[in-house]
Amino acid sequence: MTTTTAQTSAQATAPTTAPATPASATPATTGIALAVLRVAIGFLFLAHGWQKFNQFTIPGTTAAFEQMGVPAAGLVAPLMATLEVAGGLALILGLLARVAGTALALAMIGAIVTVHAPFGIFVADNGFELVLALAAGAAAIALLGAGRFSLDRVLFAGRKASFLA
Repeated sequence: MTTTTAQTSAQATAPTTAPATPASATPATTGIALAVLRVAIGFLFLAHGWQKFNQFTIPGTTAAFEQMGVPAAGLVAPLMATLEVAGGLALILGLLARVAGTALALAMIGAIVTVHAPFGIFVADNGFELVLALAAGAAAIALLGAGRFSLDRVLFAGRKASFLA
C-alpha cells in the first residue's frame, strides 16, 4: 500500500488533542484528595512518634534501635520520635507540608535501607511495606504541596514561586 502526498500532509496537520482529564479531577476534589492524604499519613506519623515517646519511651526506643543496628541510636531515636510527632502534626495541619513531607520521606527511606529491606516486604516479618507506604505518601505531599485546604495555602499562597505553598 502506498501513501499519497495528500494523506501524509493530512496526517501531519491533523490536530492533536491532549488526553482528557477526568470530569471529577477539579481543583476542589484535588484539594480534598490532598487533605485526605495529608491527614491520613500525618496521623500515622504522629501516632508512631507518640508511641516512641510514651509507650516505648525514648530509652526503650533507643535500645530497640541499637538492637536493630541503627547507627547512633541514642541520637536517632529522639530525633525520629520528634520528627514523627512534629512532621505528622505539620502534615495534618498542612503547615510547611513540603518540608515535613521531604524530611519524613527521607527518614523512611533511611529506615528501609538500614533496618527493613533485609526482611522482605511484609510487615509481619519486619519488612518494609508500611515504611514504603509512609515514604510514598510523604513524598507525594512533598512533591504536590499541601493543597488548597491547608495552612500553607493561607500563609504562603500568592508568593512568587513559593516552595511552601
